[in-house]
Amino acid sequence: MSKNTLCLSVGLAAMLSASPAMAQTEIAWWHAMDAELGQKLEAIAQGFNDSQDEYVVVPSYKGTYPETLTAAIAAFRANEQPAIVQVFEVGTGTMMAATGAVNPVYQLMADAGEPWDPSGFLAPVTGYYSDTNGNILSMPFNSSTPIMYYNKDVFEKAGLDPETPPKTWAELETMTRQIVESGAAPCGFTTGWVSWIQTENLSAIHDQPYGTLENGFGGLGTEFQFNGPVQVKHWDNLKKWSDEGLFQYGGPVGGADAPPKFYAQECAIYMNSSASRAGVINNAKEFEVGFAPLPYYDDVTTEPKNSIIGGATLWALNGKAPEVYTGVAKFFTYLSSPEVQAQWHQDTGYLPITNAAYELGQEQGYYEANPGSDIAINQITRGEPTANSKGVRFGNLTQVRTVVDEEFEAMLSGSKSAQEALDAAVERGNQILRDFEAANS
Repeated sequence: MSKNTLCLSVGLAAMLSASPAMAQTEIAWWHAMDAELGQKLEAIAQGFNDSQDEYVVVPSYKGTYPETLTAAIAAFRANEQPAIVQVFEVGTGTMMAATGAVNPVYQLMADAGEPWDPSGFLAPVTGYYSDTNGNILSMPFNSSTPIMYYNKDVFEKAGLDPETPPKTWAELETMTRQIVESGAAPCGFTTGWVSWIQTENLSAIHDQPYGTLENGFGGLGTEFQFNGPVQVKHWDNLKKWSDEGLFQYGGPVGGADAPPKFYAQECAIYMNSSASRAGVINNAKEFEVGFAPLPYYDDVTTEPKNSIIGGATLWALNGKAPEVYTGVAKFFTYLSSPEVQAQWHQDTGYLPITNAAYELGQEQGYYEANPGSDIAINQITRGEPTANSKGVRFGNLTQVRTVVDEEFEAMLSGSKSAQEALDAAVERGNQILRDFEAANS
């Protein structure tokens, strides 16, 4: 073979080998995960890309959850939307109201001929993201629920059994008082997300309504009801415990000041998302961490209901070519496979969204080797969800959560009672709902 012929053959081979890559259908995926979680998300996309040669998923970080949602809405209006966008759970009402913007996942999977069995997913997860007919609208991805983390070393120093965390709020009060009075730690407990954990989840666990029309699942005409006796009782206690030094406020929104208080062994107990597990383990190097369900008031219920989810799902947006949606459907099938979901769950602390992924983890011995890693699963699947415990679905809920934080701070400062603060939060929240209703009717 001559040199020229050889060069021509090599060049032709290179062109032929490059052509499949050039023919790949690109799927843009906008998400809200940075740092380590972002890297694990990108690894999932890469795994799918490596598994076939027809489609390439391109993940792009777009900022926080609210920033990502805002960017997606603006992009859709400009006809520059991605095929997939990650939207946090409180954005569900907004996405459902965006008429014509969404390609519902149940329809997407059917159109592509991809296997789709809703019964294979965790019921509390799919229930949150379904319409009134039970059709799942978005693809479950990173779902979490709040749990309790506690410092076993501090418990032992205070003379408490490190293997027996508090089950009820009465027990928590007794134990944290003993911790503080013994000098084992200067603070009993702290929390992230007063709105999500100490108000929304508190209501669900005690089977109390958060709003009318099944917590907003029944339509836009809903009104808030989280100023009832149980919520008032709890906020009253948080104020009392704050004044006594048993509880330290972690700050508004997510409660950014809460994690350092726990890591520095300032507070013995810390309540936050199950997805905080990896961060807690990585940062709590100086002491042994225990894991437990959220406490409940045993004078309100002896059978606490399931907690509710946080996290996000993946929404497919309209306006793309048919082959893009075929690729999206195949990616969703890959994403929900037991192997991918089990690994994601075990790496991050997010819930395994399918029963098969949970069962795979059991077969692998993961839960036995990692005590407490199944706390969130057991808590969120506890009993049958009721209209009060299946979740909350309200438009502009992020704005309402800000209002809840503001009123909680007003109560802590002493300018309002718990009842006054919650009444004000409900009144202000209802106005936000009416504004959302007017904009989407």
